[in-house]
Amino acid sequence: MKGALFNFERLGIIISFSKLQLTGEDEKVYQDRFYRDWLGGIDLVKFEVQIDESDLMIAADRNLYPQGLQAVIKYRGQLESYITVNPTFETSLVPVAPSIIAPEIVARMCAAARRANVGPMAAVAGAIAEFVGRDLLKDSKEIIVENGGDIFLKSRKKRRVAVYAGDSPLSGKVAVVIESKRTPIGICTSAGSVGHSLSLGRADAALVISKDTILADAAATAIGNLIHDPGDIEEGLQLAKRISGVEGALIIMGDKMGAWGEIEVQGI
Repeated sequence: MKGALFNFERLGIIISFSKLQLTGEDEKVYQDRFYRDWLGGIDLVKFEVQIDESDLMIAADRNLYPQGLQAVIKYRGQLESYITVNPTFETSLVPVAPSIIAPEIVARMCAAARRANVGPMAAVAGAIAEFVGRDLLKDSKEIIVENGGDIFLKSRKKRRVAVYAGDSPLSGKVAVVIESKRTPIGICTSAGSVGHSLSLGRADAALVISKDTILADAAATAIGNLIHDPGDIEEGLQLAKRISGVEGALIIMGDKMGAWGEIEVQGI
């Protein structure tokens, strides 16, 4: 889809109140006011893994809580150990180079940050989601990991991700469709008006799709940083186009929406 602006003011009522709501191909996106109840309609076993700032909702073929907990502990430990010796990795708002002995998760975050021109911690939620998700794929053919609104998805069926965009009249009215053949894939969202993650912009939602969930997270942050009013949407889409590895992007601010790339958007 070429970059374009849309006014979806009359699409219908807002029915999603979680940051991302995801359903199966033949299921309807349903109304619920509880965060993360987007997993309520999933035909998978769901469970949460929480350790300090990491708060993951996971869906799999069966309950893999012990494996999920072990994976989160492992990757958090790698990041924490690296930050102890390299504190700039945690605080920098610009790309930094990894050390020659950096663990893979750190090297991947630094590489994504370099492509998107942001600090490496801008990609931490997507990194944890992907690394945990890939570990769990050893025990489940289908995995969905949501971490702070960033999703790693491996699915055997078409899925729809409904986007929450704060107070925008488009909030919950549009969904991104993900075909099973495109997975595993990352769907990450940055927002200046929603949540506690750092954003220098005011986008209600800047969503990025990439085969690299870590890059999707970093790129969503970079794009979100540019959006201060609806007139900035086109600039954000042009940035998405320039970041190698980004497959598609969706930006919402107020009653305006723009989309670019290999992204299928449906009204709800």
